[in-house]
Amino acid sequence: MSEETGSDAAEIVQIRQDGAIAIVTLNYPQRRNAFSLKMREALYAQLYRLMHHEESCRAIVLTGAGNTFCAGGDISEMQARKVLEYRQRNELPLDIFRLMVEGPKAVVAAVEGFAFGAGLSLAAACDYVVTSSAARYASAFVKVGLLPDTGLYWSLSQRVGGGLARELMLSAREFDGAEAGETGFANRVVEPGEALNAALKVAQQYAELPSVATAYLKAALATGIRTLDEAIEAEVNMQPILRRSREHQEAVGAFMEKRKPVFVAD
Repeated sequence: MSEETGSDAAEIVQIRQDGAIAIVTLNYPQRRNAFSLKMREALYAQLYRLMHHEESCRAIVLTGAGNTFCAGGDISEMQARKVLEYRQRNELPLDIFRLMVEGPKAVVAAVEGFAFGAGLSLAAACDYVVTSSAARYASAFVKVGLLPDTGLYWSLSQRVGGGLARELMLSAREFDGAEAGETGFANRVVEPGEALNAALKVAQQYAELPSVATAYLKAALATGIRTLDEAIEAEVNMQPILRRSREHQEAVGAFMEKRKPVFVAD
């Protein structure tokens, strides 16, 4: 695996390519990968590039350096500002959230150590969460007099249901990786130190799937389909496009010829 360097993001957000998988590492270990402004800017730039401009990338793994995921916002940056300044600074985390949830490529979280505040939000926004049993989670926002951000209102209830999401956000209590698995927040629980390896295996499975269908499915799921009519509308609008895709035709041909499909996006 080789590390990419060519942008201001290279230090605080590191990118490694492992075949079709991009490993995105939050790299601010001296502050437990706090979600600083510089990190937000770097993460958005790298995710946008990987999602929309890097054809060799078919799936993404998000992890953290120094045996921790992300301990939340950088409190040293929380100086008093004007309301409009706060609003502008909050737009970037929401842009990151949208990229992860609506973007065309699957994102897998590999969580070790702390995932507090914005770290919890980043993990919740991923399509699949692999957690160490010893990882620690908390929606810590209310403890510092803030509301949950980076899309957590939506993503946490999507993962654990409305009742538990409400409790976790209001109480700000900590929970570990084992509970994350039991409640459905995490898709898989592994031994400490094994989250990244397990996440890479999951990401490889995503990378081998048709990319156009993955993109359309993520777009449909991100709308939060709630009614029968919305489900039917999504199917009617998207399915005909996918039936004409090269990847669908390749899947049909491979099935008929009894071989493994080789998917190339349209």
